[in-house]
Amino acid sequence: MQIESSLQQALETLKPAPVTLISMPRQATHPTKPKPEKNPRRDPTAAGQRDASINRIASHNYFLLEKFETGIALTGTEVKSVRSGQVNLKDSYGLVKDGELWLLNCHIGAYEHGNIYNHAPLRTRKLLVHKEELRKLIGQTQQKGLTLIPTRMYFKNGRVKVELALAKGKQLWDKRETERRRTADKEAREAVARSRRK
Repeated sequence: MQIESSLQQALETLKPAPVTLISMPRQATHPTKPKPEKNPRRDPTAAGQRDASINRIASHNYFLLEKFETGIALTGTEVKSVRSGQVNLKDSYGLVKDGELWLLNCHIGAYEHGNIYNHAPLRTRKLLVHKEELRKLIGQTQQKGLTLIPTRMYFKNGRVKVELALAKGKQLWDKRETERRRTADKEAREAVARSRRK
């Protein structure tokens, strides 16, 4: 019996004491600073705010029916040349060959700080599109006699993109009609502006 009473006393001493919670003062959170711009002096072409190249003659020589955004496979020196604006899309065109889309005659100037591994300015470059878009382009270019013309090259999220248009060639009289319409619109805008000034 003595052993049982001593065991009970030992168990009572082992019971946990009531816990009192001490509240700690809450630490003040530091105000977060807004993230600064990555580089405020960044080139607007590389930042995607300005196009690297625009094919202005395309709308003069062709009826632009439908436009697609495509990626383009480039080497490092070509990307740097595009970033510096050394691109000419004037005589370039797209071609579907062996189930792939290619860009021909696009002049990307040699990178001025490049070495012996600099790119060839007029090499054929692969355009990147989804298979469904490629099937659609194959059907339209082969059946209807339309051409693929690049209208502009630009940066989007750090990647070079090419805007490709399905185009139908204009005849000489079409070009004259477009020019007449453009001058008539310009004269009408000027007349409205003159009447507002009075």
